[in-house]
Amino acid sequence: MSPSPQTPSYSRRHTSRVETPDGVWVYWRCNGIDDVSRVRDLGVGGLYVATQSPRPLGIKAKLDLLVQEGQIRAEAVVRHVEPGRGLGMQFTAVAELDCAHLAALMTRVRSLSRSRANCKRSIGRGTQIFPELAKGYLPQKP
Repeated sequence: MSPSPQTPSYSRRHTSRVETPDGVWVYWRCNGIDDVSRVRDLGVGGLYVATQSPRPLGIKAKLDLLVQEGQIRAEAVVRHVEPGRGLGMQFTAVAELDCAHLAALMTRVRSLSRSRANCKRSIGRGTQIFPELAKGYLPQKP
């Protein structure tokens, strides 16, 4: 009996992605269909959008993000499909004028991600000292 093949545990992604806050949305066109979706995570190499509408692997998309850093126009290709959940897309081009906006957005999102992680760690430690935190409420100040 031969050993079963194992799936490699490494990621094929060349750049890391960060979970985005609720306010990051993308207007995108793919195969003649327009859509607006929440961006779940983002990296300089691509993004993951929440959508109920699947698209075929390898299909090209045009993306427009309007965020506080400014407009970001990009082209991408669908690399990952989770039916009923969303799509992972790899950037193939970002408008030259928008690269600075993407870099600024990544800086903000990473900063928010670190803040949330530090907050969760602090709350976790707080539940050991203040059991009320574990119950989901904080004592009110008089």
